[in-house]
Amino acid sequence: MIAAWCWELIEPYLRRNLGNRGVERPTRKQVLEEFLRVWPEFTATIGVQEPFAGTIRFKWLARLPSAEMEPFLADPAGWIGERYGGGKYKMNLHHGLHWVNTKNFRPDGEPKWRDAPALSLE
Repeated sequence: MIAAWCWELIEPYLRRNLGNRGVERPTRKQVLEEFLRVWPEFTATIGVQEPFAGTIRFKWLARLPSAEMEPFLADPAGWIGERYGGGKYKMNLHHGLHWVNTKNFRPDGEPKWRDAPALSLE
């Protein structure tokens, strides 16, 4: 089962995929089948806004494959806050190399992320 907030981010992507394959008005069943087909290749990348040279940049902290997302999806702000503390976070969803959607989170607390190593995106 996927969290409702995440389904809202993914469903438009699924419908576009089906439309690109000629399914103009997909049924609920077709959308769910498409979800099952692509979900194993999904990742969530989590970054925090970090002040940098008078602006901001994102310090990327974690990349979760779909098989490891359940605790994050159940309570994203709690999951982030427990590991990285407070701050302004962005979560990007990808299907393989395709960007799917993004969502922002702002858990309270001390910014533990400052001492966390940055994720290597290479």
